[in-house]
Amino acid sequence: MTYREIRQTALRQSAVDCGCRPEDFLQERPVIVESAPNRNARKYLDLPFVCDLVSYGSNVVASIDGRYRELVAGYLERFPAEHCFETPALHVLDDAFRPHGMRVWYMAEYFLPDPAALRQYGCPYPLRLLGPRDFAGLYLPAWSNALCEKRKELDVLGVGAYDGERLVGLAACSADCDGMWQIGVDVLPGARRQGVAAALTSRLTGEIFARGKVPFYCCAWANIKSARTALKCGFRPAWAEVTVRPVLSIPVL
Repeated sequence: MTYREIRQTALRQSAVDCGCRPEDFLQERPVIVESAPNRNARKYLDLPFVCDLVSYGSNVVASIDGRYRELVAGYLERFPAEHCFETPALHVLDDAFRPHGMRVWYMAEYFLPDPAALRQYGCPYPLRLLGPRDFAGLYLPAWSNALCEKRKELDVLGVGAYDGERLVGLAACSADCDGMWQIGVDVLPGARRQGVAAALTSRLTGEIFARGKVPFYCCAWANIKSARTALKCGFRPAWAEVTVRPVLSIPVL
């Protein structure tokens, strides 16, 4: 697949998730659509959205509960696309939703692989290809980025780094939608800074492509080490997303 084909796959999936058209993400002006459930959306999304903002760089597509159209339209008209995903602008959005019992919650950047930049990396530890049966005893805090206990049925493939029989690093992917599998990676503290994350991620990326799926990678803005792993392995920033949710559904830290 070319990068253009990979990006088109992602645009189509984002259109399913948001309830819009793929070309809506390429407009110069903001696009607002009403969110609705869709069985083909990414499995972990809680649809319909109160408000979900997505940008592939050209504009912002807002998938919303129609009751908040005026509120969201005012926000998108006030700020350029790139500032809608950062403070201080986000404080304005958060303050506007707070009287309705809503707050800004998820903020993330998503990466897609560029085939021209992909390469395989090695590390000091042997790597093993893993499947769902191998994950049974691994739903532990140490592997919470690679695996998701709440959605075990989506964890379909992984690559482990082993020091003898001890697992020291794990990259795994979840079949979040029909055409795209999301990569997560964890490395134990004693095995870090040895290229393990890049070795695991690059190997898993190749295995996902070999199965006819598009890998994608997600991390928070400030997770610099995770973003560096993605970039090193040939992933490129593709889209940003911010989600508003009811206060009662936000866990207290």
